[in-house]
Amino acid sequence: MSTSVRVVAVLVAKEKREADLEALLRGMAASSRAEPGNLRYDLWRDADQPGRFVLDELYRDADALAFHRATPHFQAYLSRIGDLAATRTPMILQPEDVV
Repeated sequence: MSTSVRVVAVLVAKEKREADLEALLRGMAASSRAEPGNLRYDLWRDADQPGRFVLDELYRDADALAFHRATPHFQAYLSRIGDLAATRTPMILQPEDVV
């Protein structure tokens, strides 16, 4: 069985903060993808609600996710996300039946 960990987060921008939220999330991509335990970092935008974004991240294991959360770029994200997102719903998923 895989030990990978997927993080899916749905974020909805505060009014008039959509561009700022998008910039913050896009700014995380290169640094997150460069982490040794990161397997994917994908940013999606809801076609029906442009201010809603979905992050889809995949890490090798729980240690890789812990490493990610300790990085300066994630800490910078945490310091700003409350000003930009009206709602933030993260889910940490463990594999059950994944190919």
